[in-house]
Amino acid sequence: MLRRAALLLLALTACRPVAEPAVVSAPDAAPGLDEAAIRAIVEDPARPAAERELDPGRKPEELLRFLALRPGMRLADLGAGRGYTTFLLARAVGPDGVVYAQNNKFVTDRFLEPAWTERLKTPELRNVVRVDREFDDPLPPEARDLDGVINVLFYHDTYWMGTDRTRMNQAIFAALRPGGFYVIVDHSARAGAGASEAESLHRVEESTVVEEVLQAGFERAGSAEFLRNPDDPRDWNAAPSAAAAAGKRGTADRFVVRFVKPANL
Repeated sequence: MLRRAALLLLALTACRPVAEPAVVSAPDAAPGLDEAAIRAIVEDPARPAAERELDPGRKPEELLRFLALRPGMRLADLGAGRGYTTFLLARAVGPDGVVYAQNNKFVTDRFLEPAWTERLKTPELRNVVRVDREFDDPLPPEARDLDGVINVLFYHDTYWMGTDRTRMNQAIFAALRPGGFYVIVDHSARAGAGASEAESLHRVEESTVVEEVLQAGFERAGSAEFLRNPDDPRDWNAAPSAAAAAGKRGTADRFVVRFVKPANL
C-alpha cells in the first residue's frame, strides 16, 4: 500500500509543469567583491572629481554589486568613453586581470582626445588595453575567453552610427568564455518606440535590445532596477550634454540587463 502511494506521488510530481526561470536582480555566479572592496573602489581618491559628480545618477556601487566581479577577470568595456566605467572595472579585476577599453573613431576624434590618451598613462589604468575599433567588430583577436563584456549607455548609439549590430553581438558572443556575461545599461525609450529615437533622444526600448542580443545566441540571465525612474516621461534628450543643459543628467529611466553565453558552448 505504501509503495503504491509513493509511486502515485512520483507520477503526479513528474506531470507538474516546469516553472519558467525567473529574471533575477543579481547574477547566478560566484560572489563578487565584498562591500568594503566595492566602497574602496568608488571612494578611491584617484577617481576624477568630474566622475564622482556623476555617481548619484550612475550608482557605481550598485553596478559593481550586480556585475559580481572578482580579481583576475578578463573584461571588455564597450563604448568606454572617457573611462568612467573602465576605472571601476580595472580596480575590480586588479593587477592580474585585464580590461579591454573600446571606443570607435568618431567618438574618439570628436570627444575624447587628447584626454583619453593621457588618462591611459595613469597607474590606475595600467591593466587596461586600449582598443580603437568600430562597434561592428569591437574586440581584437587577443580578447578571447573573456569573463564579461559591459556596454554602459552606448548601445543606443550603435543605431544612428549605422553599426551592424548582428555582427557586433556575434563578435561579443565569440569573445566570451562559456558562461561569460554581457551586461547592457541604457536609457529607456517610450513603449513602442523601439530604436526610432536613438539619435533624437538617445534612448532605445529595452525589448528591442533584448531581442537583438538573444538572436546572437545569448540567454537572458538577470536584470536590475537600481537605475529605474518611473517618473521619467522618456520624451527628452538623455545625451550627456543635452541632459546637463536641461538640469536632468542622471535622471533618465535606465534599464540594466544581463545576458550569458550558454555554458555548454
